[in-house]
Amino acid sequence: MKELEKPITYLKGVGPKKGELYNKLDIFTVQDLLYNFPRRYIDFSSPVPIAQAPDNEPCVIRAELVKKLPEAFVRKGMSIFKAILTDGESDITLIIYNNRYGFEMLRTGQEYCLYGKVTGNLIRKEISSPLILDLSSGESVEPVYHLTDGLTQFQLRQAVRNALTSLGGEIYEPLPKWIMSQYKLCALPFALENIHFPKDMHTCEMAKSRLVFDELLTLSLGMKMIRRRTREQSGCVMEYKDISDYYSSLPFELTSAQKRAISEAVADMCKQSPMNRLVQGDVGSGKTAVAAGAAFFAYRNGFQTALMAPTEILASQHFDTLDKFLTPIGVKCALLTGSLTQKKKALMHEEIANGGYDVIVGTHALVQKAVSFRRLGLVITDEQHRFGVEQRAMLSGKGENPHKLVMSATPIPRTLALMIYGDLDLSVLNELPKGRKKVETYAVTGKLRERAFGFVKKQLDEGRQAYFVCPAIDESESELTSVRRYSKELGEGAFRDYKIGTLHGQLAPDKKEKVMRDFKEGRTQILVSTTVVEVGVDVPNSTCMVIENADRFGLSQLHQLRGRVGRGEHQSYCILITDNNSEESHRRLKILAKTSDGFAISEEDLKLRGPGDFFGSRQHGLPKMKIADMSEDIEVLKQAQHCANIVLERDEELSLPENKGLKEMVEKLFEGATGD
Repeated sequence: MKELEKPITYLKGVGPKKGELYNKLDIFTVQDLLYNFPRRYIDFSSPVPIAQAPDNEPCVIRAELVKKLPEAFVRKGMSIFKAILTDGESDITLIIYNNRYGFEMLRTGQEYCLYGKVTGNLIRKEISSPLILDLSSGESVEPVYHLTDGLTQFQLRQAVRNALTSLGGEIYEPLPKWIMSQYKLCALPFALENIHFPKDMHTCEMAKSRLVFDELLTLSLGMKMIRRRTREQSGCVMEYKDISDYYSSLPFELTSAQKRAISEAVADMCKQSPMNRLVQGDVGSGKTAVAAGAAFFAYRNGFQTALMAPTEILASQHFDTLDKFLTPIGVKCALLTGSLTQKKKALMHEEIANGGYDVIVGTHALVQKAVSFRRLGLVITDEQHRFGVEQRAMLSGKGENPHKLVMSATPIPRTLALMIYGDLDLSVLNELPKGRKKVETYAVTGKLRERAFGFVKKQLDEGRQAYFVCPAIDESESELTSVRRYSKELGEGAFRDYKIGTLHGQLAPDKKEKVMRDFKEGRTQILVSTTVVEVGVDVPNSTCMVIENADRFGLSQLHQLRGRVGRGEHQSYCILITDNNSEESHRRLKILAKTSDGFAISEEDLKLRGPGDFFGSRQHGLPKMKIADMSEDIEVLKQAQHCANIVLERDEELSLPENKGLKEMVEKLFEGATGD
């Protein structure tokens, strides 16, 4: 509908200046406004008696105004208005600051519902600046929106009312009738009216159910359509070849999960359409060994493999591992990074183009125009969320629809993984290699810092090494300043007798490499780092991980950091230090201390932080959800995925007239959502 696409300034009461404030909330059109849903509701339908109102916690009370007190002047420009209300059993004093108009609107003898914090004692209770609902209005639920400076709840509500009035209930219904009937959904006009101004919480839930379903159905359709389009013919169809040489050459036995993942990849690479597989495993579950097995299979079929990692440190790590696994069985491996000299790069480019290398590991340097392959058959990317869809496509473009394998060390709940990597098949590594010991984890307050440091010293004196991870200490400080200062404090204080290295994201690649190599080869005993240490460092002799300000990290990220230790024969430890004494902080860190199952931790992280924060601000190119919550709406997600399958079986491109609305919804949701 054209009315929905009109700019927000078209609405009564919203001029160009106010329009700029709405823009800050990502509201540019009337449709954006209607889809800017309340973040919560105040339900006035269940008031508590004044005498039972909880102390200093938001609640609703219902009372009659019996007396207005004279205006009091505190100082110039500050007036206080007071009134006495009663619920028949107890009295309460209402306090309003600097709002003469609002105070004058209140009538003696009239009943009101007040929402706010009640303070005082058993004898005298007060409520300051509450939200006031006139019971004669007939409403009992009030929406509360996210705001920006200069916009009030009242103004936003008024704008939404004006938008709904101007549309007059004539909102286009995008869902086919059979979907609404089969999934018992209310109509869209009803949903939009009642998500903003519900008559009660029941109608609010009906409205929410419809809008959540819409969003998850649209997402499911879009992801499935992307997946179908990637199923074109591969120019790299392989034949089954024996790869037992690979298994027998390894100095250890693979877990059954690793063997299964390699078999799944091998089966995919023998199909007509290109493999699109995600190998998802916990920290230390052996994803690189799976990648090496797939690369060896490609080599046996005469194809090259490219493995792209997000950082030079991680690229070097993968190169060392693949080189160790594959060179003894005849596979030639190369490492291509941005820090190579022009001369070395040129020679390497020539060798890659001639087929002189079978497995090429690199950073973004792999997607440069100068790089061409003789016969690229397999593309492996690590830490998928660090690469946008475009970068994957650019690397794949250097071959004829090569097979794609993605490795992620972020354990993601399965349903969510299917959403995010909707165009990928899934292999899960849910076993740790034999001999890996559980990392003992302790969450302590800053008061025990010295004791923790004493424990780390014991480990260092026994010849072990330790990581110290340090985020920005306060908002005004950059991570760089913070990590340098922290490193200096340790070097001049508790750890003055030990050799310390410092690592952060702004170091030049060669300096980073040197710091890492010094730590890896034991020239430094302590590595103080920002979260760049999260990926890529494998130092079996390091047995301690100390994380300062641990409450600042998500659980999954803490779990990733913890995975840097426990890679050798010695028992390892992770100490989480926090000065945040909040209950939520303690609850979160206890989860980590209790379990080492990355998938269980990811489920908890998802519940605590929601999918947006779970993946950081970029969300892997996944469209942003406005109302659906992947951690709570799993059942609706399953229904939506089932519905999407039915729709696409009947109409693969959504070209039938009845699916016109669905097609528009998919196009709108996926606008600009393909990048990183």
